[in-house]
Amino acid sequence: MTDTSHAAACPNDSSPSAHEKAAGMPLFHLGQLLATLGALELLETHELTALPFVLRHVSGDWGDICAEDRQANADALQYGYRLMSVYVISKAERLWIITEADRSSTTLLLPEEY
Repeated sequence: MTDTSHAAACPNDSSPSAHEKAAGMPLFHLGQLLATLGALELLETHELTALPFVLRHVSGDWGDICAEDRQANADALQYGYRLMSVYVISKAERLWIITEADRSSTTLLLPEEY
């Protein structure tokens, strides 16, 4: 996968991928589901729950990432690398979801917590 600092810097590409068209179908194992305090506070502040974001992530809706990171996720599905999604919560706030390469865990976190 590309350097995660790049995910925030690369231009948005909101075009739907083939995986987004098959939303709802799990593409990989999440492993243990974890969340940082910052991610939990962000969700609580906006009266959101983690489940819709996790379901989008596991079905291949990577959210607000660029074409290069979409391709990195496609490669990760095929070769077993780390997967990353970015979801816009507000104009200035993003929620990241990262599934480790070994699929042992998936973490919800804020970019500044990486």
